[in-house]
Formats: sequence, C-alpha cells, structure tokens
Amino acid sequence: MEDGFSTYSSLYDTSSLLQFCNDDSASAASSMEVTDRIASLEQRVQMQEDEIQLLKSALADVVRRLNVSEEQQAMGSRRGPTKARPMMATLPLRPTVNNGTILPKKGSGTLPSPSGPGSRKDTSTPASKSTVRRANSNEHVGTLTRKDSGDSKGNRTRAGSTGSNSSGKRSDGKQRDPVFNAEEGYVKMYLKGRPVTMHMPKEQVDSYCLEARADLPGNKLKLDWVYGYRGRDCRSNLYLLPTGETVYFIASVVVLFNVDEQLQRHYTGHTDDIKCLAVHPDKITIATGQVAGTSSDGKQLAPHVRVWDSVSLHTLHVLGAGFFDRALVCLAFSKSNGGNTLCVVDDSNDHVLSVWDWQREDRLAEVKCSNESVFAADFHPTDSNIVVTCGKSHLYFWHLEKGVLVKKQGLFEKQEKPKFVLCVTFAENGDAITGDSSGNILVWGKGTNRISHVIQGAHEGSVFALCMLRNGTLVSGGKDRRLISWDGGYRQIQTVEVPELFGPIRTIAEGRGETVLIGTTKHFVLQGSLDGDFVPIMQGHTDELWGLAVHPWKPQFVTCGYDRQVCLWDSSSHQLIWNKSMEDAAQSAGFHPSGGVVAIGTQNGRWLVLDSDSKDLVTVHTDGNEQLSAMRYGPDGNFLAIGSHDNYIYIYAVAENGRKYSRVGKCSGHSSFITHLDWSVDSQYLVSNSGDYEILYWIPSVCKQVVSVETTRDIEWATHTCTLGFQVFGLWPDGSDGTDVNAACRSSDKSLLVTGDDFGKVHLFSYPCSQFRAPSHVYGGHSSHVTNVTFLHDDGYLVSTGGKDMSVMQWRIV
Repeated sequence: MEDGFSTYSSLYDTSSLLQFCNDDSASAASSMEVTDRIASLEQRVQMQEDEIQLLKSALADVVRRLNVSEEQQAMGSRRGPTKARPMMATLPLRPTVNNGTILPKKGSGTLPSPSGPGSRKDTSTPASKSTVRRANSNEHVGTLTRKDSGDSKGNRTRAGSTGSNSSGKRSDGKQRDPVFNAEEGYVKMYLKGRPVTMHMPKEQVDSYCLEARADLPGNKLKLDWVYGYRGRDCRSNLYLLPTGETVYFIASVVVLFNVDEQLQRHYTGHTDDIKCLAVHPDKITIATGQVAGTSSDGKQLAPHVRVWDSVSLHTLHVLGAGFFDRALVCLAFSKSNGGNTLCVVDDSNDHVLSVWDWQREDRLAEVKCSNESVFAADFHPTDSNIVVTCGKSHLYFWHLEKGVLVKKQGLFEKQEKPKFVLCVTFAENGDAITGDSSGNILVWGKGTNRISHVIQGAHEGSVFALCMLRNGTLVSGGKDRRLISWDGGYRQIQTVEVPELFGPIRTIAEGRGETVLIGTTKHFVLQGSLDGDFVPIMQGHTDELWGLAVHPWKPQFVTCGYDRQVCLWDSSSHQLIWNKSMEDAAQSAGFHPSGGVVAIGTQNGRWLVLDSDSKDLVTVHTDGNEQLSAMRYGPDGNFLAIGSHDNYIYIYAVAENGRKYSRVGKCSGHSSFITHLDWSVDSQYLVSNSGDYEILYWIPSVCKQVVSVETTRDIEWATHTCTLGFQVFGLWPDGSDGTDVNAACRSSDKSLLVTGDDFGKVHLFSYPCSQFRAPSHVYGGHSSHVTNVTFLHDDGYLVSTGGKDMSVMQWRIV
C-alpha cells in the first residue's frame, strides 16, 4: 500500500501547481487585456478543480481497494493476482503546463482548435508572389471554457473546423512498449505511461508471442452512402449537374446524388471540412475549398482549393496551399472567358480575395477584401474582370486591371444600409441583384455601383438566397421560409412557404424542367416546384452526434444526438423510416434483442424506451443526473445495463420483450465515468471500461464485482465494443493518450474489428486484434472525431457517426 501512495505522490505532485500560480508569466505582463486575465484565472480554477477531482477519485479508489483486500483476507489468500489493475493506473493524470497554457485532461474543458477563428498558426510561408500583408491571425487568443464539470469528451467544442483533424494532440514522449507475463498469462500495455493489465484466455498463454506481426484484414471498406447535408453555416453549396446528379457536401465528402436512380458517388480528396463549392460553366469541373486542419501525427494541413472532374472524380489541380489562411469561404468560376479564372475568399482576418488562372495554378491578383465576414463572391456574367463580393455591412465591385483588383463600394444613398448583404446574383442584362438582412432585394445597374431598383420588404427577415432561372425568373428564399418568384420587372409572381419542420431556406438551385432544389438551415435538401409541394431528398442531424445502435435482425439503425432527434434509418433504401423529437440531448442508444424497442440515453440521466415500429414512448426512467454513455441489453433480453458519467452502472430487469423495467441496483467500483459495456454470451457477466482506463467485471444480476482473474479470463463475450481488453489492445496507435479511440465494434462472425478515432478516421482491423500496433486499413470522410461505429446485423455493411460534422456514413465491406 505504501508503494501505491509513493507512486501516487510522484505521479501527481502539487508543486507545479504552486509554481504555475506564482508564475507571473502565466498571467502575462502588463500588456495583457482584461479578457486574457479572466481567461488566465479560468485556467487556474480549472486546474484546481482537476486537482480536487483527482484527490476525490484517489480517495474513492483507496477505500475500494481496502474493501477488496479485506474481502480477500477473509476468503484466505489465493495464489496469483486477484485484481487486474495496479493502483497507479486508476489515478487521472495531472494536467501539463505548456508555455503557460494548461492542457487539461481530455474532455474536461475545451481548447481553441488550431483551425478555429483566430487560433491557427500560419501553415507555411505565403507564396513568394503574395503582395498582401495579412493581419496576424493569432490576434484573438481562444480561451479555455468549461461547459460543465463532467469529463465528457462530448463537451469538447471545436471552432472553425468541426474537426478532428484539428485535435492535433499526439504526445511526443516515447511510449512504453507492452509487456507479456507468460507465468500469469497477461499483457500489460501503457497509455500515457499508465499500465493497463489484460489477462488472456488460458488456452492462448502457451502459444502467444508479443512480437508476432498481425495481418491486415482481407476485407476493405467502400463508402456506400452519406446521410446528411451541411446547410446551417454554408451557402451556395447545392447544384444540379447535367448527369442528373445533385452535388453538395457534408464533412469532408462531396456527394453526387442521383435521386432518380437512388445512387451516390463521392469525391473524397479533402482531408477536413469542406466549406464552399463552385461548378464550372462546362458543368463537369468542380472546385471545393476546405478548412485548415491537423493530421493524426500533429502536422498542420493547409486550407486549399481542389479542382476536380465530376465524371472521373479525379483531382485536376490543388490551389493555394500555404497561401490561404484558416479556411475558404467563397468560390466562383468566371462565366465569360470559358471559365478560365476562379475567385476565392479565405477566412483570414482580412478575408483576402484572390483571382486564379486555375489551369496554370497561377495567382493573378489578390487584395484584402474586408475585416468583416464575407458571404458571397461571384464573377460578372459578361465581364470576367469584374468580381462582386458582399458580407457584413459591405457590397464591393472589384475591377481586375493589370494584375490589380480595384474596389468600388456599392452606394446605398437614400436606401437604408443593411447590416448584412447576404447573397448576390445577376440578371440577364448584367444588373447585379443582392438580398440583405433587412428583407430587401436591391438591383444595381450594370457597370455601376448605384441602386437602380428596390423591392422593399421582399421577405420578412433576411433574404438568404437568390437564384436566376434560365427563363429569366428570379427566385428568392429567406429566413421566413418563403420561396418567392419575380418576373423580369421584379413583380411578384407567386409565393410558396416551406413547412417549419424543414427550416429557413439557405440556398436555391435550378433543377430539371420546372423543378427547384432547396438547401435549408436544418440540413434538408428539398426538391419541388414553385407551385409548392417540396419533398426531402436528403436530411440529417443538426448537432453533434454520438448515439448509434443497429437493429438485431433488420437492415435498420438508429442515430441520436445533441439536436434532440432520434432517427431510424433503413440501410437498404437509405431512407429515414421515422424521427422523434425529444426534450433532452441524446447520448447513446441500444436495441432490445427482440428488435421491438430501442433504449435512448440522454445527457442528464433520463433514459427512455421507444417502440421501434411506431416510435411511441414505452417508458421513461432517470438514474443520476449525468450523461448516459452506454445502453446495453443482455443477449437474452432480460437485463439492461446503463453506463453513466457518475461512475455507476445501473442494472434493470427487463420483462415483456423490453416493455417492463424494474431496477435491480447499481454496480459501484469505477473511479471514473463509464465509457463502454459488453455482455457475456450467456448474459451472466458484464465487462466495463472507464475514463481512467479501468477494465472491471461484474455479475449484473446481483451488482457484484468479480475480482477473480481465473473466472473472467475465459468468458466469451457476445459483443466487443470495449476499447480496452486483450482481444483488442492492438487497435491503440503508438503514442496514444488513451482517448484517441472513441468506439470499437467486432463483426458478428468475429473476423473484423472496426474503430472510430479522434482524427476523423475509420480503421478496419483483423479480429482478434491482440498484437501491439496491429496494422489496419484507414478511411477518411469524417471531418470531426468519429464518435461511434458499428456493423449492421449481417456484417455486410458498417455505419459510422461523426461528432461535430453531424454526418452518418454507411460503408460496404468488400
């Protein structure tokens, strides 16, 4: 026990805290502004809270271990270790201080994302041609914010990129290699220097070799379907191609969706969030722009534009890596010179506007556009030397003359100047038409910067989108959910109101014949006509996504998230079967083995059971007041185990095929929040993982912990979603901090293991995955931490969910 306390004190000494608190450099010198001082104090409070949390968990751990040791003494000493974990492993790490910034335990707070506004370093030196001197992007220093005291990884907020790829948290320290103890039959691996002991089945002890190399799986994944659309914070990102495909994006995937044939193709050349899209006049070439990010090995990924062929899906050109800053917000091809030039606006402090000869990858001109947000940029349809940009409190007409962009400001004169000019398009005669936050549509005479016509109060609230149809009809859409058509003299023809369920209109595109396509802020893509009757052709979640569960025998799965929506999807038809709104943000889900009901865990301790056919509420219960991160029915359907962030596992007896619940008790023994749960094949045992890398075993029917290694090592598990355990420890990458991998799932035939990580990647391993640093096939597509992965019931497909990218991706196993 004394050894335990000495390792504990060496692990977490408070001298660094005192040193930090007394260090004037931490609160920075006199130049520091008030907000920065507040941020510094918040960081100190955060650190002290972390220390209190650590002391509490250490004390709880000591008490629990004393109880266990007393139990063992009473039973008489047994040979060999009876506990799978040494004391040190259960203690949370102390935060490290790095350049005066506290890096907290993952999930206990939020750090500014490298790609977020004002927090990303310049990726590389700007191209030598650059004549624009940018304002320093690091002016606005992000501050540590704490949403609540839970250690939830779900609390992380990321700015700018939703991304993954923006976490960049690889540790530089040399990771200790695992150790194999043949005598006791266990492997001890280290996460962040902390030991995790995993006992292997008896029959494998003699034949096991730690140095043996694992094989890559014989199967691979192919992206089959992407559910969702990014409409809330992106504009002009929906077009119809002559092939009949609708093109749009979500996460780091561009989707080409043929609605008639119900087929999707995917351009996957990007590495992080796509924010803008433009279609060339040839209707074949497409340009897309992405945010900055960080690769899994911590390297900065520069924001850039990719120009690609929509038929072959091959990348033709990559523009501006090292020139652009933070992200790209607007893209447009020229119309009149064969589409030879491309205008781009980035998300730097100065929102630099640049014009490119994209085929030669040559930058023709650049200029600081505005230090306020820019929402749209487009070339004049008949003059490729004129570019119009608009945004917060500005409308600019730019003339490209001898490599220089010259600005003329739009003059509002008697017209009240709007706070935001939100969209721009052009009439057949060359007039520019803008929509603004005052609900007005303004017409600007060709070649001038003056207003020639006003449609006052065209919409109630902001005009988000304008689209000029081939027949000369102007269509506008706005916050009021109205789609209004206007004739050549700007007289109203007709009005259609989109149902409230779909949300405000974000973008409008011309479809085939009389059809119109609409993208909404609630992430719907609608198809319909100006006469009304819009139907969704694509929809998705509108907030961070964590809950995922597959039907035990149908091609169906459930997703749920912080948008308070529970959605049941058909993986064969790719259609939404039903969705249900809830009062609370959802965190987890699990189907009863009968398939008749699905349990949903929320962020505040409430959980509900829904009928999977009718979506009717069956029952509601509350356990604790923290998020419920795992909902798992036993294979025989007689028990439900619920893993909570309050460190307990709640056990319920289940009757009447999942329609009746009575609480058995709670399993208490973890000193950190529960992350994953799995049942044994016979429904007699439960294994759990926690936030401090503990693996504990239970007899759930009596809520008792099983400490005997001989009992637990040979248990056959019905599922394998736990990320810690002998059969899966090879999934951990070198240098991992123990929170990089969010989810794992074993296939039903026990041949494959899939994982989702914090760098937006889905990994496919062979199972069992019990060799250190096992090789895997790696797949991109998500642009945020992959929060959940699971095989469908027949192992033919698997589904992954992206946290902040809000996408659901279905992969075919080939």
